[in-house]
Amino acid sequence: MLKVSIIIPCYNQGGYLFEALAALKSDNDEYEVIIVNDGSTESTTLDALNHYSSKGFNIITQNNAGLAAARNTGIAASRGTYIMLLDADNIVEVSFLTKAIQILDVQPHISVVYSDALYIGAKTGKWEVGEFNLQKLMIANYIDACAMVRKSVFEALGGYDTAMKEIRSGWEDWEMWLRIAFSGGHFHYLPELGFKYRVNENSMIDGIKNSYEIRNRLTDYLHNKFPTQLGHQHIATHVLKRFKPHPFKFFIKLSMLAWFNTYYQKLLQKNKIIRGI
Repeated sequence: MLKVSIIIPCYNQGGYLFEALAALKSDNDEYEVIIVNDGSTESTTLDALNHYSSKGFNIITQNNAGLAAARNTGIAASRGTYIMLLDADNIVEVSFLTKAIQILDVQPHISVVYSDALYIGAKTGKWEVGEFNLQKLMIANYIDACAMVRKSVFEALGGYDTAMKEIRSGWEDWEMWLRIAFSGGHFHYLPELGFKYRVNENSMIDGIKNSYEIRNRLTDYLHNKFPTQLGHQHIATHVLKRFKPHPFKFFIKLSMLAWFNTYYQKLLQKNKIIRGI
């Protein structure tokens, strides 16, 4: 039985496909590669897609519909038990595929396996993601899409939310991880290099970070979708209540957390300070 379907959405990113596919094979007993051409118009990308089609890779072409729809198209066409999500400008480690399969095979309660990464491009260094924590995930997304997920999970939840494209693509990953977690799915952290994450100077995510309007609209969308779980306004209210009675002490505590963490930990051990904010 085919274990994994590697889904690669591609919109005018053909220049990166050579690196993404360098270690992957078109004919493999354990995995298949599905590249979803999401209405690319760039000649370099079209040439690359034609090249890999001639090499036996499965290329699905659709009108431009956005990242979420492209992933849904690939998942719908997949034959694997598990789905490996891979952006066209990133590079998965083949060793991660093997280890993630082993984890999902023997632990049926696990829905998602994710790992650390290595930054490439405009940023270098290791990205240590860390163990799964629902509270942390509810504040902000810290797990990249490059992870292995049971196909049955996507089928049960209805795939990625394509309505988010009407605001701006970029937070579909966070919405999906929240939906999986809120439905009772379990995440497994593999503390080793699983993929290489490319940082581009003018990436889509950077555009979101620089637009308060888009971030506010996306945040409102998620809060409305998960009204009983999310509510970032409560974080601000809590911090304000702690800040107002003793603003100077609050500032000192934040300073210790940011720049003098060793001293902060010593105070905690002696119960001289309250943990957290």
